[in-house]
Amino acid sequence: MCLPLAPQDEQQTADLADALDAVIDRTIAAKRLVGAVVLVAHEGDIVYRRAAGFADREKGQTMAEDTIFRLASITKPIVTIAVMRLVEEGRIGLDDPVTKWLPDFRPRLVDGTEPVIAIRDLLTHTSGLSYGFAEEDGPYARAGISDGIDQPGLALAENLKRLAGVPLLFAPGSSWQYSLAMDVIGGVIERETGCSLGEAVAKLVTEPLGLADTAFAVRDRGRLAAAYMNASPEPMLMGKEASVRALTGSVRFAPDRIFDPASYHSGGAGMAGTADDVLAILEAIRKGGAPLLSAGTVETMMADQAKGVRQPLDPGVGFGFGWAVVTDPVAAQVPWSKGTLRWGGVYGHSWFVDPEKKLTVVALTNTTLEGMWGQFTVDLRDAVYATL
Repeated sequence: MCLPLAPQDEQQTADLADALDAVIDRTIAAKRLVGAVVLVAHEGDIVYRRAAGFADREKGQTMAEDTIFRLASITKPIVTIAVMRLVEEGRIGLDDPVTKWLPDFRPRLVDGTEPVIAIRDLLTHTSGLSYGFAEEDGPYARAGISDGIDQPGLALAENLKRLAGVPLLFAPGSSWQYSLAMDVIGGVIERETGCSLGEAVAKLVTEPLGLADTAFAVRDRGRLAAAYMNASPEPMLMGKEASVRALTGSVRFAPDRIFDPASYHSGGAGMAGTADDVLAILEAIRKGGAPLLSAGTVETMMADQAKGVRQPLDPGVGFGFGWAVVTDPVAAQVPWSKGTLRWGGVYGHSWFVDPEKKLTVVALTNTTLEGMWGQFTVDLRDAVYATL
């Protein structure tokens, strides 16, 4: 879904283009990114779009605006929208226990007690689950749990079985930990709809918006960006498997996972898509949800549903349904307005939606980790706010 560049104040648009071009050019010249597609929408119009660098450096394939990327955690808001549509239909309740759909998914606390995990606990990452990359050699690694971007051919039932066998980090609702919760939500959606997660997401999210390129498979491999990881003197092409150090552990990648039809559809990390498709989804949310969700549901999703438990980890930033929510820009030390939504994807992506300024920015790159939380993301954000 390619949207035209709309007319705006000519000087402001020119200043924005100059500032963003400078950020992109110097980041690529410094060999911190191989390639990127950046889109900026303001008041409903696209005021900046650019594809830069290489989609596949080794093949000499330049980046294009319709390049397809492995989306990683950009999958999360898309699957969240799908489950919230089922909530609106009365088919899933936010306070329903996960065992209503997944009766065998019963992880316990370290003391052996079995708490109730509700759907809202999964959506807010307050369930007590975690990710394998958050630890170097902990129980998740020993149990062989997939983070949804590795282990091609693994079935969801097997991964949930492994996940349920590891103790919860805390009682649901009492703390916050980024986790495989959305993969569990994926299982709930499949049980409720009787469809694969990919089929359900297509019916509930992408088809109503007329999007053809965002799915749990790649429909045109010739447009798929190669996957790179930061290295010196320049980013390194990932092989069949790759490991990238992050936080207190390592993220394990298998870039070809998405080509294996036996790989489970990871609700937290399994989709691929284009920048235009991602922008269309986020803009639907910014504008109030139509044709996907009601304005009331979107308002709920945009509030800090984690009830402040994330604040000690990230001052001024809470978590709604599908994304982080800026609750106090001063405490967070950011230029974003209060209520801004943001997140990214570990293959090298970042995005934010500032409802107050009617602003949506999508930056998809093919370089881990720079494109997700490197200096590029800060420079890009600051350039936008300096000019709009």
